[in-house]
Amino acid sequence: MRQRKKAVADTKLFVLDTNVLLHDPTSLYRFEEHDICLPMFVLEELDNKKKGTTEVARNARQASRFLDEIVSDAPHNIEEGISLKSDLHKNSTGRLFLQTSFIKQELPHNLELGKADNAILGVVIGLQELQPERSVILVSKDINMRIKARALGLEAQDYFNDKVLEDTDLLYTGVLELPHDFWETHGRDMKSWIKDGQTFYHIHGPLCAAFFVNQFVYREEDDAGFYAIVLEQNDTSAVLRTLTDYTNSKHSVWGIVARNREQNFVLNLLLNPEIDFVTLLGQAGTGKTLLTLAAGLMQTLEAKLYSEIIITRVTVPIGEDIGFLPGTEEEKMTPWMGALEDNLDVLNKTDEDAGDWGRAATRDLIRSRIKVKSLNFMRGRTFLNKYIIIDESQNLTPKQMKTLITRAGPGTKVVCMGNIAQIDTPYLSEGSSGLTYVVDRFKGWAHGGHITLLRGERSRLADHAGEVL
Repeated sequence: MRQRKKAVADTKLFVLDTNVLLHDPTSLYRFEEHDICLPMFVLEELDNKKKGTTEVARNARQASRFLDEIVSDAPHNIEEGISLKSDLHKNSTGRLFLQTSFIKQELPHNLELGKADNAILGVVIGLQELQPERSVILVSKDINMRIKARALGLEAQDYFNDKVLEDTDLLYTGVLELPHDFWETHGRDMKSWIKDGQTFYHIHGPLCAAFFVNQFVYREEDDAGFYAIVLEQNDTSAVLRTLTDYTNSKHSVWGIVARNREQNFVLNLLLNPEIDFVTLLGQAGTGKTLLTLAAGLMQTLEAKLYSEIIITRVTVPIGEDIGFLPGTEEEKMTPWMGALEDNLDVLNKTDEDAGDWGRAATRDLIRSRIKVKSLNFMRGRTFLNKYIIIDESQNLTPKQMKTLITRAGPGTKVVCMGNIAQIDTPYLSEGSSGLTYVVDRFKGWAHGGHITLLRGERSRLADHAGEVL
């Protein structure tokens, strides 16, 4: 009995708020050897949220299914706790407790009775009094809930398991500056050759282990610069290939030229038919949408690589009905697609010799090959030979991102763009955004690439506002 008490004292007891389960239904299995407790108000809120076709409703139903599987195999004496270990979740060795009569709700007199948040706080207080030797911790995605808990002297924390990175400064950028002595240390046994107008280098050295496939490397000297992409790498060697210079007007893409180093890297990714998945991060005005559209039009209307361009973006809150707006699906999405229209205006003005009639005809041709789709209707679809652009993808959860990317069929390219500093979806952060998730998971894949754009090219006013405001 003493050993059992000691083992219990060594583990923690986490009380989960409803928003944790609605954010990640698998959170039930994410606490390893520690125990979790669900207050009755959490079960009631799950029941209230389960109806509908939104992502929240789907997560509520999935959480209920998980709970049903756990409880159905439970012993009759549920107060002893139900094991969370299963064949699929072997690391989850803790137990699940449901709020029963032995957990008394001790609410301070100044907290309103009947309110879900206060009822959950009362359970935490009751558990702490019942097991004073043990750490009882409230886990909630709600900042105000955590503040209220700490004001009552309770331990509270955010749900961290969904975070890809604790510090987004460590997020993969897709770009690496080579040290000044790179050629001295890595070019001794170097082999080089030319193929299709581009130069390849086979180098050896310790820095090769830090490279990722499809990462861009550069070295800018006073007289000239070296810009290349990593094609192959291992611990001791790597193969680099020089880039097409899209800063030169003779390589313009639908009348657009790259204005800085990162934009040149982006166009090299977007126009590479071997790259199926591209992620672009950057502040407003860095050129993400313009470059992506220009590359899409070039490959759809001129190179005929793709049959059409499909553009979608998150309508925050995601998954809610857009039926209150008049018209077809595309017309309903029009208010969300201001950025598309703005960039099409820029691209349509690049041909100065076409005249008004020519530009009007070009615009009609472009619009006929661009389809605007709502995320609400993406489930179950398969896109063949499409160029898919997902805008504002920082507002997607990892699960939603997976749902969208897996729609891609043969010959389809997917481009995800966003700014993780502008997240509007509740309970998502820079570390847990679906965009952060795919950037981290796809780095080094032979058919994927990523660039973080650093320099704004919109206007001097926009650049200054981004710095000082």
